[in-house]
This record gives sequence, structure tokens and C-alpha cells, in this order.
Amino acid sequence: MKAMVLAAGLGTRLRPLTCDRPKALVTVGGRTMLEIALARLRQFGVNEAIVNTHHFGAMIRDYLKANSNFGMRIEVSHEEELLDTGGGLKKAAWFFLESNDAGGVGHAPFILHNVDVTGNIDLARMLQFHAEQGALATLAVQDRETKRYLLFDEKGLLCGRRAGREGEPELARTVTAAQALAFCGIHILSPRVFEKMTEVGAFSIIDAYLHLAAQGEKIAAFRADAYRWRDMGRPESVLQAAQDIESGLFSAS
Repeated sequence: MKAMVLAAGLGTRLRPLTCDRPKALVTVGGRTMLEIALARLRQFGVNEAIVNTHHFGAMIRDYLKANSNFGMRIEVSHEEELLDTGGGLKKAAWFFLESNDAGGVGHAPFILHNVDVTGNIDLARMLQFHAEQGALATLAVQDRETKRYLLFDEKGLLCGRRAGREGEPELARTVTAAQALAFCGIHILSPRVFEKMTEVGAFSIIDAYLHLAAQGEKIAAFRADAYRWRDMGRPESVLQAAQDIESGLFSAS
């Protein structure tokens, strides 16, 4: 199984921790964010991954080499200019579409995972849900406070977004009711997404999802309310995540 770890961001929210390293190499509970993400993915059967880089990209390449790619096949997709989440994924499309040993082009779903999130979301159950839904993409979401909400209809399909609790909804299609949920930075995607995305250059994957939802594509919500999750994008949240790991709430290996 394949995955992509999004690790190219500048990590501005994590300064000063990212003044001399990329956020992927910030340590949490004695292990780097990148190692924690790769270990989580490996637990769920991922043996091939691609990591995008930009800020201190050479440090990530050297780190992976020094650790023998943690026993996985790992490719690096370096971005001279930041391509955002959607552009970064599209640049790495070759990795998910390459021919397999049997000569067939890749068609299995893959995981897209932010490097700066952690938790115990059951990725195997999420993959099963994705298959059951026949979705183009499935997003792990929770009912919690956030600055940016995604909106889903009564069938659990993406229909829009909203800034905060009081923001004006931006709807991709007309719905009778929409539920606002917080995205967890973990996706399951079908490789079919690459033939559907028309955006070029730097763009947000959420923008692409909204365009696809407007065209009738299924972008499904996987409710992760029963699981623990943490964003490690700020120094204080890194400390909280380290405490979670120390107390056994999350695993770092």
C-alpha cells in the first residue's frame, strides 16, 4: 500500500522550533514528526511512501537516508516553489500511477497524511469505509472547534466550507442542510483523482475537492469523533502531543 506525507510547509506556526529545521524533523516525545507519521502508516500496511519537501528539504532527504528509510520504499518530491497541498499531491501523481510488477497501472486507494497531525484514528476502518462508499476521496473529520470548517450534507458528502462558527457558508452545491465538521488532515484517495483535478501550479486540495463536489464527485466524511487526534502545528501542541505519547494515549513507534 502507498501513502504520501505532506511535509513541505514552512512551519511558521512552529517557530522558533523550525528556524533551523523543517517541521517534519521537530521532535515529539523523542521522535520526529516524520518518523511518527511513517510509523503510523506502516502499522496499517503502508510499505511505500512519498514525502514532499521544500523548507530545509535536504535535511529530510539526509535524515531518511541515515535511517535507511525506516525499512520502507520512500521517494522524495522536492518543491523548489511551494505547491500547497493539492499542487504537491499532483506533482507526486507519478508515484501512485506507476506500473506495478504485474505491468498494471496503480489503481489502489492511497493515504494522504499531514506530517504534523497524530492520533489513533483507525486507518484500516477508514479504508474500508472509503471502499464501501465508492468515494473519490474520504476525509477524516470530527465535531470539534476549528477556525475552518468543511460542510457535509445529510449523506455525509462534502458540499462546502465555512470560516469559523459565524462565517458565511461557501457552498459547492445546493443542499437543504449542512453539518460543519473539522478536518483532521488525513485523506484516503482513489488514483482517479488525478484525472479529475484540473487545477495547475500551487493550489489547495480542499479547493479541488470543492470543485469536484460541485461536479457530483463523492468526497465523503469519515467520522473520527471516537478517536483521539492532535494537531502538532504549534509549540504548545507539540508539548501536549509529547505528553499524550508519554501517557500512552498515542503511540510514537
